Amino acid sequence: MDTTPELVERLWAHEQIRQLAAHYAVAIDSRDLDALVGLFVADVRVGRDSSGREALKASFDNSLRGIGVSMLNVGTHAIDLVDADHATGSVYCHGQIQDGERWIHQMILYRDTYERRDGRWFFVRRIHELWYGQVASPNPLEQAPANWPERHDGRGTVPESWSSWRRFWAVGG
Repeated sequence: MDTTPELVERLWAHEQIRQLAAHYAVAIDSRDLDALVGLFVADVRVGRDSSGREALKASFDNSLRGIGVSMLNVGTHAIDLVDADHATGSVYCHGQIQDGERWIHQMILYRDTYERRDGRWFFVRRIHELWYGQVASPNPLEQAPANWPERHDGRGTVPESWSSWRRFWAVGG
């Protein structure tokens, strides 16, 4: 069994990078913009003319106010280490998104660039591509409350149970 320090470092890099994608999904769904932008390098490029986490936060704030509830389910995650501090990856994600009265299912491909700075991995760039988006009917948010564990079906308490979700919609909505 190969337990060289290089192997351990590669395995640790893969796990840290996988956690970036998972934390991205939770931060998006909970609307925790500070946690979200903290996953990116401090000098992240935002569009053609902006950079930095504050610009990225404003961009996410603007785009996320255009939708309601979202649920991102991260699946396949292929990671290619370029060297000790650089990597690329492809992440498959199934998204369920409230778009006004509509409920949309999406299959998303993220094409990622990662960089390790001061021993921690970050996103440098994340390109969002769509396999498809399809309206689902009926909208699952238009159900009576489930009152779990009383009933197994019905509307649950997430995302409103996240304090970051409530703060996001309380400010600037």
